[in-house]
Amino acid sequence: MSIQIAFDVGGTFTDFAFSREDRIGSTFLKVPTTYPNPADGVLAGIAELLRLKLFDIKDADAAFHATTIATNAVLERKGARVALLTTKGFRDILIIGRQKRPQTYLLNVAKPAPLVQRRAIMEVDERTDPDGAVRTPVDPGEIAAIAGAIEAGGYEAVAICFLHSYANAGNERLVAQILGERLPGVRISLSSEISPKIREYERTSTTVADAYVAPAVNSYISQLRRSLVDLGAADNLQIMQSNGGLISQELACQYPVRIIESGPAAGVLMCAAIGRAEGVGKLLTFDMGGTTAKLGAIDDGEPAIVAGFEVDVVDYKKGSGLPLNISSIELVEIGAGGGSIASAEMNLLTVGPRSAASRPGPACYGKGGTLPTVTDANLVLGYIGSEGFNGGAMRLDRDAARAAIDTVARPLGLSIEQAAWGIHALSTNNMERALRIVSIERGRDPRDYTLVAFGGAGPLHAARLARQAAVRRMLVPFGAGVGSAMGLLAAVPKLDALVTRILPLALESASEIDVIYTALAARLAEDAARLGAKGAARLSRIAYMRYQGQGFEIKVGLDDGPIDESFIRAAQARFADAYRRIYGGTVPDSRVEVTDWQLIWQVEDGRGRRAEPALIRHDAALPSHRDVYFPELGGYVKCPLHWRSSLSSGTWIDGPAIIVENETSTVLLPGDRAEITAQANIHVHIGKDGA
Repeated sequence: MSIQIAFDVGGTFTDFAFSREDRIGSTFLKVPTTYPNPADGVLAGIAELLRLKLFDIKDADAAFHATTIATNAVLERKGARVALLTTKGFRDILIIGRQKRPQTYLLNVAKPAPLVQRRAIMEVDERTDPDGAVRTPVDPGEIAAIAGAIEAGGYEAVAICFLHSYANAGNERLVAQILGERLPGVRISLSSEISPKIREYERTSTTVADAYVAPAVNSYISQLRRSLVDLGAADNLQIMQSNGGLISQELACQYPVRIIESGPAAGVLMCAAIGRAEGVGKLLTFDMGGTTAKLGAIDDGEPAIVAGFEVDVVDYKKGSGLPLNISSIELVEIGAGGGSIASAEMNLLTVGPRSAASRPGPACYGKGGTLPTVTDANLVLGYIGSEGFNGGAMRLDRDAARAAIDTVARPLGLSIEQAAWGIHALSTNNMERALRIVSIERGRDPRDYTLVAFGGAGPLHAARLARQAAVRRMLVPFGAGVGSAMGLLAAVPKLDALVTRILPLALESASEIDVIYTALAARLAEDAARLGAKGAARLSRIAYMRYQGQGFEIKVGLDDGPIDESFIRAAQARFADAYRRIYGGTVPDSRVEVTDWQLIWQVEDGRGRRAEPALIRHDAALPSHRDVYFPELGGYVKCPLHWRSSLSSGTWIDGPAIIVENETSTVLLPGDRAEITAQANIHVHIGKDGA
């Protein structure tokens, strides 16, 4: 029997799911994420699954993993000592950055520190022109001297980013060759391999990030790989990328920057799969875990993919982080999770972005935490119970939660219940603002979309979030509490390659476009061979276009087939449609040009996995009712509780009610109606305010 294990390491919990043959096992698991080594929590979770005799580890022919190891290395500044080699005259490129700022009129802009110190930035007397012509070749003697400085400085990794290396990588490769011979134990990252596209600030930032996280990623993956093999699993660990595709452990170590947004991407894939199963193509995704909340969108059944994103943003504001030129599923992330800490500074209640994480965790966990969190508020309000949390594996301390919330209630002159409601409501309001960004501010009418709620805390807040955002329908998937782990089981191998070549979108460029895509296909074929993926794959062409003279581009999908006059005409029409959709019109008589060309390789998914309802279990006893706080009903009311596993397809439940499962709970507000679908998902018809 073929078994696939999926595990997602989050900031607070590590989630597990598994599939056998074409069916997803219905027993899920959450264990606390372990610090400083998350692999310990992964192995502890697998040991628990084996103790439950759910499968034999020898049948595990693949393990799918979403990890925060690269993200944490950046956020906690615990990466490698990196030296940066850059073109003479560009030493301060990372310090200068861009003029763009999150708040235009704020004089003292807070920005994250670069991942490389200025004294570790070394200039090289070399120069390549934008057309790829080498104006100043590399002097091997100069590089030999730099190698000595790198060795003397004890640097563990080197990032090489020369001007216009996307047009000609010769100088970068020569320097890498010389350094590799003299510094055999040092990681070397080339911008021409990591991010071969225009705009040197973003390209440099991406390359430095790759070098910075590489030693930590390589060490972690190697250790986890050995441990899984020692347990008896097959040597087939696959890692989730930011773009929503799986890659082998070898490729993850070669391109570690690609896995920085690993976990959030997996959750969106799960939402897309749920949408296809339920026949819903327009979805807003809402993933709330212990540390953050991530919101995204799916149009026509496919997650939106962006060409880059920011990491280590200040207060989760766009334009305040470190830019990365890495394909990623489009998400808006805010510091609003179950572990988000509430405070009452200056007589004002605030929630997040600081988090209690898994250690010490919320006060109610009984692990030493004393600060009030969203989870403590939800416990006081009755949205979660003291017993049965995480399948009965954890008993929550209501008295500790009340004591923690009292520390913010007293300064504000509020009762504990009022303060708890304020924490819950403020957290939901923060998420509503993020939901508006991915919906209204990007041209999506939330009334036309269905909200998919998952993560350990997502279904607790989703109904109220949907109501405030004017969303009319909500889905809570089967396995919502471990949504990203479920998404891993829906993922397939995926690779992409991109190159900058600025060309007019005209018939005169057809032959050169053909050469570009032929070269990209050859590059992907090499990586695909190393990936060892099975099954048919498809290639998709993407181009980033603009009107000549503009400084920004629009992503446009291109046709397959020969690159001829009809191909060019179709591409021009698609650009005009995309431009009109975004800006309301086009620019007549202006020439269109393409800056970046991208090719995506993706395995076709023919698995069609289904759930195994017979395996669902619940370990904790559940009372029939609980006192739950609903302000629209005047306070606490006796609220019915339902085990999700006891609800068959076609069952209807009217709110107020709470549907409980091991990994999360779904709160239905007064006026809401929920139906269990044939796919074992909860479909909620959102009521109106005052219902």
